[in-house]
Amino acid sequence: MIISRRSAAALCGLLTTLAVGLLPPAAIAADEPTENPAPKVDLVLDVSGSMRARDIDGGSRMAAAKQAFNEVLDAVPQEVELGIRTLGANYPGKDTKVGCKDTEQLYPVGPLDRTEAKTAVATLAPTGWTPIGPALLGAADDLEGDGDATRRIVLITDGEDTCAPLDPCEVAREIAAKGIHLTIDTLGLVPDDKTRRQLTCIAEATGGTYTSVRHTDELSGRVKQLVDRAADPVVTPVATEGAARCADAPRVRPGLYSDREKFSEHRWYRVDVRPGQELRASVSVAADRAVDRDYGVLLRAVTTHGREIVRGSEAGDGRTDVISSGLRYPKPEADGLDDENPPAETVCLQVSNAFSAPDSVKTTPGLPVELSVGLVDSPDEPSDIAAFGLGRGWWLLGAMVLTGLLAGLLWGWISRLRVVWRTN
Repeated sequence: MIISRRSAAALCGLLTTLAVGLLPPAAIAADEPTENPAPKVDLVLDVSGSMRARDIDGGSRMAAAKQAFNEVLDAVPQEVELGIRTLGANYPGKDTKVGCKDTEQLYPVGPLDRTEAKTAVATLAPTGWTPIGPALLGAADDLEGDGDATRRIVLITDGEDTCAPLDPCEVAREIAAKGIHLTIDTLGLVPDDKTRRQLTCIAEATGGTYTSVRHTDELSGRVKQLVDRAADPVVTPVATEGAARCADAPRVRPGLYSDREKFSEHRWYRVDVRPGQELRASVSVAADRAVDRDYGVLLRAVTTHGREIVRGSEAGDGRTDVISSGLRYPKPEADGLDDENPPAETVCLQVSNAFSAPDSVKTTPGLPVELSVGLVDSPDEPSDIAAFGLGRGWWLLGAMVLTGLLAGLLWGWISRLRVVWRTN
């Protein structure tokens, strides 16, 4: 009997096809690409005359911005469509009407040509006014289309708007009111109090973030984070306000929540956990201004009677944008088997921070807080998608093992027949 290599390969291929056919549809569909609209980001850069100031790492603010932009452009994820808009880049005169229209799209929002974008940024020189409001309106127009796409404006400026009465904070509120899911993040270069308040207001109006920047690496690092966030968006946080004690705390459900916490303050939130569920919570506190060295964040879960269940903490020593901690609490199943709806346990979540600030730094408003709350089936309970701790991957692993075993047996049988044929 003659069995060729081609026939053997065909038999192995048929066997593999049959084995793959045993896989659940979800395991195959998981590898199919999805056709989601590309996330879009518009970087809005202040090129006003004040960007000449030399107070960032021994160089000018403009030089720091250019260096940061070059680093950011090298790291933009491939799936992100990015554009660049300027404000105050062209008109050096004193005519308010002209200066307050000085905003233009330097690089259109779309697939990124890194060389072209870097060349465009390299030509910029500090020139004119600071029309933040008109620039935000222009950036919103830059990001029009693809209603389901993630859209983000990242504003980098060293001063407050100089084109009143068009209030950029009101502009941000108008953009948010349109319901187009556009987020504005703001970064202040060596900001004063007025600039900080205005940029914080702009960011909060659209659910964005404000960051104070005093070094080049801080600027490039934060912009990279924001661009990456557009590529991998998170759920928009729901504004809430924690209480000074658990009894008065708001009751939160699974989701993402935003709050503000004073320096060295603690706040409480409540969540109901049913038997057989696992509570998974995490908290992030952002240092959006200069802070002292040595800081930390604590997240505790306690009963309504004050007994601690579990805690998570994290400490730092140096300058960071965000510090985070988390915890997990699996609640055992109820002892009574006859009770189909056992009562939930109220768990109190305490968020505390150990930040302090120099005397020259304003401590109000408080530090931005993001609290994530999740409730899942306890991992101790078996389920049809978590058998043997491998989830749906168990079926794939089993199919691969079976395929390998049968293919090995088949190939051994074919090899023995070939040996017999040759000896005869």
